[in-house]
Amino acid sequence: MAKKEGKRITIKLRSSESAYFYSTKKNKLNTSSRIELNKYDPVVRKHVAFKEEK
Repeated sequence: MAKKEGKRITIKLRSSESAYFYSTKKNKLNTSSRIELNKYDPVVRKHVAFKEEK
């Protein structure tokens, strides 16, 4: 049997200052807009804004 498609989708969070990205999951029903988080970027070695990429 095939698995049902869930409400959670995998997204990429791309750094605003380098090419580094995180991959995470979000619930598309609760958070329909794109998310933006401050996370640590090891390339530039500081906290920067990470924006959701399609």
